[in-house]
Amino acid sequence: MVPARPDELPPPLDTSRRTAAERLHTDPDTVERDLVRLVLTIVELLRQLMERQALHRVDGGDLTEEQEGRLGLTQMFLPDRMQELHERYGLTIEDLNLGLGPLGTLL
Repeated sequence: MVPARPDELPPPLDTSRRTAAERLHTDPDTVERDLVRLVLTIVELLRQLMERQALHRVDGGDLTEEQEGRLGLTQMFLPDRMQELHERYGLTIEDLNLGLGPLGTLL
């Protein structure tokens, strides 16, 4: 889904009565890819946060060797799985990096 351009919107009668569906231009051909892009953006953000937390916990020494091993294996496999999904849907990491205006980018 992408926001509708102003010329695609019907003339404003009573804007308080228009629904979100009327304000958005959805393209049936790209809706799946757009949804996957949003989901992968969230997954990538969580993956990066989990990676930072794992490193923090390892550095803090509060994990057993077994826990460290599991964390290491998980962190090794996640980027590969993400790459598979990127390739499957024709996305790059740059496609997932949402612009947040004056705050910069998400990833």
